[in-house]
Amino acid sequence: MMPKKEPEAVTALYDGVKKALDTDYGDGRKVGNCKYGVYLFYDYDGEPIYVGRTRESLRGRIGRHLTNQRTDAVAMSVLDPFEVAEIEMWPFWNLKSGDANEILDRAEYTVYQEALQASNFSVVLNEKDIRPADKIDLPKSVRVSVLPATLRKQREHPDIRLARRARTIANLARVISERSVRPGIRRTLWAQARRLEHLAKNRLEEFEQDDEP
Repeated sequence: MMPKKEPEAVTALYDGVKKALDTDYGDGRKVGNCKYGVYLFYDYDGEPIYVGRTRESLRGRIGRHLTNQRTDAVAMSVLDPFEVAEIEMWPFWNLKSGDANEILDRAEYTVYQEALQASNFSVVLNEKDIRPADKIDLPKSVRVSVLPATLRKQREHPDIRLARRARTIANLARVISERSVRPGIRRTLWAQARRLEHLAKNRLEEFEQDDEP
């Protein structure tokens, strides 16, 4: 029996994430190979949606977020990997282990604050609070698209995104109804609901404009 192939959409996601993490930092090093770093996910509107940090490698941490279910954010329906259109990464190549926690705390909080300022909703989907810390000058970042232009155009259709986002909200609400959860999870549900309303409203306005005499 021939082995079953993954669905095309899954294969495209996996390939896109690998290609993004293989991006040259400008000096021959692949950005995903950096052990210490901070990352930010964006949706198809360029809206910042999730901030994270890693001590294990950007490749390992981001890969677990976007290519399997081994993170709380994905498993609890906080984050839909198929809504991640772009990844921005700040690698800390020369960071020493003794300084890692403090520097990464400061870097993550700096990126988080910048994300809130850039967001139309002044909120991201993180289910855990980002601990306040002194801001820091960030290293050069790399921002890359997860999918090639043709596949991205298909995936970013607003009706497809509305359906996925509504399902994510329903799954997250179910998790909340079945477990004792932190307030951050409920905040994420509220943030997702606002994002759904915004997308649905914009989509409706497009059709209403077309109906005008």
